[in-house]
Amino acid sequence: MMVRLAEERDFPGFLGLAAQVEHWFGPMVEDSGFHDAVRDHIRRNAALVAVPSEQGTGTDSDLLGGLLFGPDAPVHHVHWLVVSERARTGGVGRELIRDAMRRWVRGPADVEVVTFGADHPGARASGARAFYERLGFTPAEAAAPGPEGGSRQLFRRAVPAGGPA
Repeated sequence: MMVRLAEERDFPGFLGLAAQVEHWFGPMVEDSGFHDAVRDHIRRNAALVAVPSEQGTGTDSDLLGGLLFGPDAPVHHVHWLVVSERARTGGVGRELIRDAMRRWVRGPADVEVVTFGADHPGARASGARAFYERLGFTPAEAAAPGPEGGSRQLFRRAVPAGGPA
């Protein structure tokens, strides 16, 4: 697996990933706002993709994972992170976060992400809360409900002076 900056040619792959998680996050594939957000992150070099190593320079849109990141200090935001169903539990999400931290985060800073609330059915099924906790994020305040009406919670990771931990 290889993580690299996303390019415009990766846009269909982002839509493919979105299709796999719409049942948790609400409609995205046909949503022009989502399209605009993905393209904006790509244009600003604030989007990463994980691809099989042999496809690192190819044009295949079958992504292992994708991440949209808010690199503006001192509070960075994971705007969107999805790992393909076939690649979950294989370290793809961890590598996407690690690469984002290495590229964009210099401490002291915070990195924040909104994920499922503890009572949301997707919290257990997706493993998202446990994933972020393993990466050093801690649950913080409640966030606005998701588009499907499910609860959400902010997770935060403090990065000490000198860079990512």
